[in-house]
Amino acid sequence: MFRSDIAALRPVATRSISPENFTGEKGGGGRAVEGTGAGPARDLGTGWKVSPSVEIGPGETFDMARIVGPGRITHVWLTTHTDHWRSLLLRAYWDGAAEPAVEVPVGDFFGQGWGEFAQLSSATVAVNPQGGFNSYWPMPFREAAHLTIENLGSETAVVYYQVTYEVGEQAAEDSAGYLHAQWRRSNPLPDRTTHPILTGVEGQGHYVGTYLAWGVNSSGWWGEGEIKFYLDGDLDGDGGGYPTICGTGTEDYFGGAWNFDVPGQGYTAFTTPYLGLHQILRPDGLYRSQQRFGMYRWHVADPIHFAADLTVDIQALGWRSGQRYLPLHDDIASTAFFYLDRPTARRPETPDVDALEVL
Repeated sequence: MFRSDIAALRPVATRSISPENFTGEKGGGGRAVEGTGAGPARDLGTGWKVSPSVEIGPGETFDMARIVGPGRITHVWLTTHTDHWRSLLLRAYWDGAAEPAVEVPVGDFFGQGWGEFAQLSSATVAVNPQGGFNSYWPMPFREAAHLTIENLGSETAVVYYQVTYEVGEQAAEDSAGYLHAQWRRSNPLPDRTTHPILTGVEGQGHYVGTYLAWGVNSSGWWGEGEIKFYLDGDLDGDGGGYPTICGTGTEDYFGGAWNFDVPGQGYTAFTTPYLGLHQILRPDGLYRSQQRFGMYRWHVADPIHFAADLTVDIQALGWRSGQRYLPLHDDIASTAFFYLDRPTARRPETPDVDALEVL
């Protein structure tokens, strides 16, 4: 999935789309004569940071990038005010498809679902002070790519971004899948149910990542629940069946152990190339009443392959008296990343602004 030989010379061209070059054309950067930086650059003129960002009004959808392929997006950098991290929806369409393969709030796509900065240092996603979003997920396409941002909020959002990509016949291998990313939220999770991370995806592909923004609505430990991967017919037509891959607990899946609890320190954050508990938000004694967490698990070194279909869910379990599990009613928002042999997949309904709100 990732090229390992950086020394290999390949017949491709590198291009970049930003507010300084909306089309990515060769020699097209730094030519703007108007834009959000026109005032500060008024004494300097063309070429001096005239158009570093865009303004997206309430209800507007902005075309962030349109690329004619074959090609591969190699890096996306983006930043905007924290107020907009949950109200801006990022979408990606591959090869002229009418439905998006990626439809995720901007913050969640970069592991920042709570509208509050947390350092994330991983192989595919890096978020740096104070909200510098970076994605290195490879995004190959054969005919075209179209990236948009929709503002579901009530205020104008100022967005800075840069999309770097390759074009050329070798930019997208014949065997490459299309990147998909789906967002779901259970708030609160209904009694004795599991949170759906991915539901009924059909086709051949591999699952490559999970991000969870988890809000705990009770006291005590909350992470006894198992994550389950139902592959290639594990589920029958009525939704019954057993998974091929079943984890042993929430903190175990994200690479931790024993409640993420370092004795004397309590919950302890960590961020590594492929997994982490990078965000811990504690009650403040006033408006913030629950603990909230951000966790990621990138299956880059260990992708989960499926030949025909995939469903993924996770339990929310705590403890009750008598050493018995307690089903929890937590606030769980998930982003699932996977590659598929087709540019569209079964996906949830587009969330509205109320479903996205950080409460």
